[in-house]
Amino acid sequence: MKLSRTVAYAVQATLLLAQAEGNTPVPCSVLARQGRMPERFLLQILRNLVTHGILQSTRGVQGGYFLDKPPEQITLLEIIEAIDGPVVSAIAGHQGLPEQTLTRLQEAMEAVTAKTRRDLAAIKLADLVPSRKSGS
Repeated sequence: MKLSRTVAYAVQATLLLAQAEGNTPVPCSVLARQGRMPERFLLQILRNLVTHGILQSTRGVQGGYFLDKPPEQITLLEIIEAIDGPVVSAIAGHQGLPEQTLTRLQEAMEAVTAKTRRDLAAIKLADLVPSRKSGS
């Protein structure tokens, strides 16, 4: 499975927010600078994450973004689907395959997709946050 650049930026931004001190909103410009991400592109991603209930935003001088729920409650599946849409199985270029073969192939792809969705849902944002411990 390959993550799009957009999903990679979304994961990176949510990880930065998970590591932020307290519930202080972090401006997009700060996230972009810390993560070396293009700010205008990141702004679109952050808005999408707000729309999908992963982040909250506040306006004004002290405005910015923060996680809508604890990192232990945000799954990698949620982040991916907020950006790229549902993880589904699809078979392209199946012209000429016998119907029985196509049915078996579709069933196999659906099984792989279901497992992938379960695995991604089991990975919490908190699992990806680097440990702050030193010397342990």
